[in-house]
Amino acid sequence: MTDESLVLKVGDIGEQGLLKRLQGFCPPDIVGDDGAAIATQPGQFLVVTTDVLVDGVHFSDRTTSPQDAGWRAVAANLSDLAAMGATPLGITVGLAITGDTPVSWVEELYEGMIECLQRYDTVIVGGDVVRSPIITISITAFGDVSPNRIIRRSNAKSGDAIVVTGFHGASRAGLELLLHPELRENLRDADRKALIQAHQRPKPRLDVLPILWNILDFQSPVPSPQSPVPIAGMDSSDGLADAVVQICTASGVGGRIERQQITIPPAFHNWISPEKAMEWMLYGGEDFELVLCLPLADAEILVKRLGEGAAIVGRITNDDDVRLVDIAGKYPDEIITLDRGFQHF
Repeated sequence: MTDESLVLKVGDIGEQGLLKRLQGFCPPDIVGDDGAAIATQPGQFLVVTTDVLVDGVHFSDRTTSPQDAGWRAVAANLSDLAAMGATPLGITVGLAITGDTPVSWVEELYEGMIECLQRYDTVIVGGDVVRSPIITISITAFGDVSPNRIIRRSNAKSGDAIVVTGFHGASRAGLELLLHPELRENLRDADRKALIQAHQRPKPRLDVLPILWNILDFQSPVPSPQSPVPIAGMDSSDGLADAVVQICTASGVGGRIERQQITIPPAFHNWISPEKAMEWMLYGGEDFELVLCLPLADAEILVKRLGEGAAIVGRITNDDDVRLVDIAGKYPDEIITLDRGFQHF
């Protein structure tokens, strides 16, 4: 411990500053991605990821039923496995609750977990329950992946296309509708329900992986452990802008995101301003789509197969920053940083 650490507060260094310090306690080749990939036997890696949801921070009775809280807790972890290229095996649940928490609330929470897990042939394999003044849900998910299919943030190369697997901003819009019901004016009922569903029941994009492997295996020889899959990626749980910056930082490259290429959720048209739509799409978070960087030819095939919402939104460059650019020239270039996205501290 340094003298500086004795006087610094967590709020002084922020979430990213704290993570950098904590990563110093871990093997450098293990941490830094959406999950830890650990070799367990020749030709197989175990991927482990943990996510914590706190009452009043990640969910509340105003916006989330216990079933939805359970679903979202599971989806967040399965999304991290998808971002690593892994197939889920099971989860453990650490639950901290108050003594006066209704038993029905806990049972409904687990019902939501099971409902999400069953869609991906996954189960709860253990966990722990403790007393706490604040309800906290901590889930650790396990998956497996072959070493040549591990998707890492550090694999991006100049010239790669930046792909999103679906719409961004819908979860943030759903949250705003739950907090401010008056915003439903000029919004069709079907669109309102879809946006709220995007927030309460996000879908981890494990469905993308078989499509991705099929494209890469068809386009080129199966990569070996010495020649890993040519993809960088992570999920967009903290926002599209955050994901691109994190990937570029880990890969030591720059990036360009093109405004006109970001797919806008159909419900946004004639409801919110273009400026508000862009803010939610870039920084809203909790959409749990995948952001992938891969060769252009493969990216074009992937986007076509995924369909609506998927798009090539930019490219990786040799620059030292990430910029939002407007090819139409209406808006000036904007440097993208982590400052505007959600940070815990």
